[in-house]
Amino acid sequence: MTLSRNRKPLYLQIKNRIKDRILHGVYPLGELIPSEPQLEREFKVSKITVRNAVQELVQEGYLEKGSGRGTRVLRNTATSKLSKQKSFTEILVEDGHRIRKRLLRAETIRPEAGSEPFRLFGERCVCIERLYYLDDAPYIHYTHYLTPRMGDAAAFDFGEQSLYGLLEEQEIVLAHFRDHFEIAPATARVAGLLELEPGAHLLRRSRYSREPSGDVAEYSVGCYNTALQPYLVNYEA
Repeated sequence: MTLSRNRKPLYLQIKNRIKDRILHGVYPLGELIPSEPQLEREFKVSKITVRNAVQELVQEGYLEKGSGRGTRVLRNTATSKLSKQKSFTEILVEDGHRIRKRLLRAETIRPEAGSEPFRLFGERCVCIERLYYLDDAPYIHYTHYLTPRMGDAAAFDFGEQSLYGLLEEQEIVLAHFRDHFEIAPATARVAGLLELEPGAHLLRRSRYSREPSGDVAEYSVGCYNTALQPYLVNYEA
C-alpha cells in the first residue's frame, strides 16, 4: 500500500484506509482487524505510526482494543450516534454484505468539448473509474470527474481510499449534493464490466457535489446492477 509523504501525516492516512475498510465490510463488525505488526508490514511504517492510527479509531468508537486479544471492530457506520442518516454502503454492510473496490483508471484528462465534464470543469479535470463488487460480484460502475484543483492524478491512491476522504485531504470542502436518478441502457463497456448483456437497463445515478462557493468539485456517474441488489434508502422518523 503506497502512502504519500507530502500530504497529511502518515498515521492519518493509515487511519482513513482502515476506517474505509471498516465501512465497506472488509473488516466486519465484531471481528479482529490485522495485528499492528501486520499493518506495519503492509504500510511500511513504524510501530508508533500504526499505533497512533489505531488509537484514533478507538477514540472515535470504531475499534476496541483488548489486552492480549487483538483489536476488534466495534462500529461500522460513519454517522454519529445522534444522526439517523445512513449511506447506501452503510446499509449494505449492516445487512452483512462486503464491498470491494477495483481501480480501473485514474488520470488527468481533457474532457470532450460539449460533454458534461467539459461544461463543469473546462479543458482539464481528474477522471477516476472504479468498479465496486458486492460479495465478489461486480455491482456498480463509477466514473468520477473531479475539479482540476486536485492536481496530478498520479499523486493519489485512488484504489482503496474514500473519494471524499481524498477531497478532504486536499482541503476541498463539499457543502451541497444533488443526485439525479434514471433508468438507462448500459454501454457495451459497462455491461461487460458488470457481466451483463449489452444494452441491459441499469439504474444510473448522477451526482453533483458543490463547494460552499457553488463551484462543482465532483461530478460522478454510477451504474447499478439492481437485479443483483436493489438501491436502498432507509427513512426513520
